[in-house]
Amino acid sequence: MFRLPDDYFSRPRARRHCLPMKALLQADQVGFTRSGELVFEPADVCLNAGQALVISGPNGSGKTTLLRVLAGILEPATGKLSRSASLAFLGHLAAVKGDLSCRENLEFSTRFSGQPGMAVNRAMARVGLAGLGLRPARALSAGQKRRLGLAGLLVARRDIWLLDEPYASLDDAGGELVDQLLDEHLAGGGTAALSTHQRQPRLQTDPDRLVIRAALRESVR
Repeated sequence: MFRLPDDYFSRPRARRHCLPMKALLQADQVGFTRSGELVFEPADVCLNAGQALVISGPNGSGKTTLLRVLAGILEPATGKLSRSASLAFLGHLAAVKGDLSCRENLEFSTRFSGQPGMAVNRAMARVGLAGLGLRPARALSAGQKRRLGLAGLLVARRDIWLLDEPYASLDDAGGELVDQLLDEHLAGGGTAALSTHQRQPRLQTDPDRLVIRAALRESVR
C-alpha cells in the first residue's frame, strides 16, 4: 500500500499541487468525533478540477466517515470544509429504490440536479444496462444495482464525485467501467474522491493518495 511521508501534511500546499483559490473541494484539518473521541486523525484535502483523491486504510479507519464529512452528511468536529461546486455522493450500498423501475430511479435522480446530464437511455447503455429501463430495481443483481448508481452520476451532472467503495460488487469489467467514467469525469473538469480497499483505480491521471490513520476504531452497523 502506498503511504504518505510523515511530513506530508506539514509541506507547503504548492508542493502538493494544490491551488486553494481554485479548489472545488477543500478541507483543512477536518476530524469527526464519536462519543467525544476522534474517529480518525485530522485530514487535509484540496482538490482542483481534473484531480482525484484515493482514500485508503484498513477497515474501521474512518474512510466512509471522512467521505460523509466531505459530502456534508456529517458535520466535522474539527477543521474547516468548503466546496465551490455541486456534489454527488455514492455510498457503499447502492442507493436505489426497489419498487421503482431502473428508469424511474434515474428520473428521480434528475429532479435534484441543477444541471441535467446524459439522457437516461444513453446513461443506461453506457453502464451496461441497455434494455433494462422497465425492470424493477429490486430484480437487479448487486453488480447491476451498482451500475445503476453509476448511471445516476451521469444523468445528474455534478462537478464533485464522492464515491465510497465504488468497485464493490463489480467484476473486472465493472471495475474498468468505473475507471473509464472517472477518467471522463476528470477530463471534463470534474474532481473525485473515492475510498477503496479492493481494486486500486487505474486512471489516466495519477491520483493523489491519502492513507487514513484511525484515532478510534470505527464501529460497524
